[in-house]
Order: sequence, then C-alpha cells, then structure tokens
Amino acid sequence: MGIHGLTASHLNFVGFAERLAGRYSIWAPDLRGRGESDKPQAQYGIRRHALDVAQAMRACGLGQSIVVGHSMGAYVGAALAAEFGELVAGLVMLDGGYLLDPPADFDPDLLLDVILKPQVERLRTTYPSRDAYRDFWRGLPTFEGVNWSPWVEAYLDYDLGGEEPQLRPRALETAVRQDFRSMTTKPESTARLEAIACPVMVIRAEHGVAAGQAPVIPDAVIDEIRRLIPTVEEHRIPGTTHYTIALADPGVTVAAQLIDDFATRCLGAAPTPTKFRG
Repeated sequence: MGIHGLTASHLNFVGFAERLAGRYSIWAPDLRGRGESDKPQAQYGIRRHALDVAQAMRACGLGQSIVVGHSMGAYVGAALAAEFGELVAGLVMLDGGYLLDPPADFDPDLLLDVILKPQVERLRTTYPSRDAYRDFWRGLPTFEGVNWSPWVEAYLDYDLGGEEPQLRPRALETAVRQDFRSMTTKPESTARLEAIACPVMVIRAEHGVAAGQAPVIPDAVIDEIRRLIPTVEEHRIPGTTHYTIALADPGVTVAAQLIDDFATRCLGAAPTPTKFRG
C-alpha cells in the first residue's frame, strides 16, 4: 500500500502501479485533508493519519501489507508500523520519515513557508485551466529537465478540484500546516522508529525538492536511522529529486524494483496481480 506526502494524493503512486503491474496489488488512499477525502479544519497529525489508514485497511479487509510511504507518508507509515504492527509486513520509507534535531527557536510554519513556498502559495491560488496549472509546475525547478510523463500529468490533473475557470488545489492548507508541525516533533519520530519490529528499507533521492538542493535525507539522518534501526536496508537513487523519485524515471523504475525485491522477501509468497485502488 502507498501513503502519499504532505500536499499530494493517491496519484503519487500511479507510476509504481504501472511498474509493478502483474506483481503486486497496490492500495493507496487520499489522506484526510487531501484529494477527495474529507477536509475537517482540525484533528490532523501523523498519528491521526496512521489511525485512519489502519481503520481503512481493516474495513477493506487488507491483511499484512508492505507499506510504502513517500515524504510525510514515511512518517505515517512508521507510526502505522509502530502501533499496528499486525498490519505491516515491511516498511519502505521513500525519501522521508525522519529529520535532524531542529534548533531551539525552530518555527515549523516559517520553515514550511521557506522550503515549500511555491507549493504552499499554490494552495491559495485559483487556476483557469489544468493547462495553466501544468504551466505553473513547468516553471518551477521541481521538474526542470524531467520527462513530462503521463504519470506527472495524471498527478497534477487530479490535484485540482472544482470547475474551470475556478480550479483550486484539493489539499487543505490548514491540514498541511498541522501535519508539518507534527512531522517536526522529533521525540515522537524517534519513538516510532525504535518501536518498529518489521523489516525497514529507506530509499532516498540524491537531491532535495529540486536538482542541486541538499537531500531530504542526508547522510547524518541515515546515520541516526541506523542507530535506531540497526537492521535497516538503505538505497540512494542517483539523478533523482524528492519529487521525481516517486513521479518520473529513472526514480520510479529503480525504486519499484527495490520495492518488488523487498516485498518478495518480507511476504515470502507469490505476488498477486496489481490493482491500483485509490
């Protein structure tokens, strides 16, 4: 199953569904506050999402699964594995899930506005068409030099709700801010990783949000994760960013193969045909 990131949706995993076709079933929900899920003004945070996912998995009759969490989804996946271990056969943290100690005067809202400024501002913007929204993303360094694949277009098209010429991103800014604060609560992240009993694999991008930026998971973070989970398996995919590792090649193809191998080892059973369920 797939758990998406801070401002994303279940379409985050459409490329993985294609690459794993005929091998594994994929179940990927829209977390609360995103996509077509409910959008209350409160009750967000990493544990709240883990509770939602656990409840949804049980309602859908899902057994022990390989959980792949991208970005914020890696934090949610870790919380799910720590508290509901019976549902998780293995955890893949895809470019997320842990961070270094924040400074004493740390302001998560200010940091969010700095590192994800264009992504946050777009949540307040109305777009006349899906083409205009794609043009907005094409103008960002996020996808500079990236093959504009059908995966990216499907992801961006679903990202918008409403009707032309009044299209708005579906993600709720209130949810994004509350969840980012929860992500940056270091003691909780540490306790989750220490409580995980299942196999864990970290797949990280070479670059940050855009090419040339510092990675989301630098070597110092990997060192801390290894201290907390000595058996962790770790891979880095060259030429990828935080976005392209999940939405474009070569990131998707390489990561999908790593996930395929990991799932086969964790589940110890023949895979079933893929069904991408959002």
